[in-house]
Amino acid sequence: MSEVVSSFGIEIEQVSGYEFRVKFDKPQHPSLLMDEPGPLGKDSAPNPSRILAAAIGDCLSASLMFCLSRSGAKVSDLKTEVSVELVRNEQKRLRIGKIDVKLRPRLDGDSAALTKCLSTFEDFCVVTQSVRQGLPVNVSVEPQESP
Repeated sequence: MSEVVSSFGIEIEQVSGYEFRVKFDKPQHPSLLMDEPGPLGKDSAPNPSRILAAAIGDCLSASLMFCLSRSGAKVSDLKTEVSVELVRNEQKRLRIGKIDVKLRPRLDGDSAALTKCLSTFEDFCVVTQSVRQGLPVNVSVEPQESP
């Protein structure tokens, strides 16, 4: 069994129908509204699948930025695209089949730091590595052209 190093909790309360408000454990973090798309919900806010995609994309973006900054790289911009494929399982239940993440850093100067980071940065992404135990998360890094 793994050693627990910290923990946190959130609260989720129903607003109406399938719309829920997520309250985080830190008072400085604003609440987040979530809703299901039709026909269940009103699609008034992101649904859990979109929040998961955002969490994975953000975690990978932060991990890559951290590695690049520690390696002395100058990053002028980072754009990340996350694509989610929804599938039906054997019981015809909707599931996330896979997630593809494309990270597009714009580096000023030598790309040697990027080469160094490509072999390590994913391993430090808490969300992605946890989710990968249940579903495929594919990641690619495609540097942008400098202006």
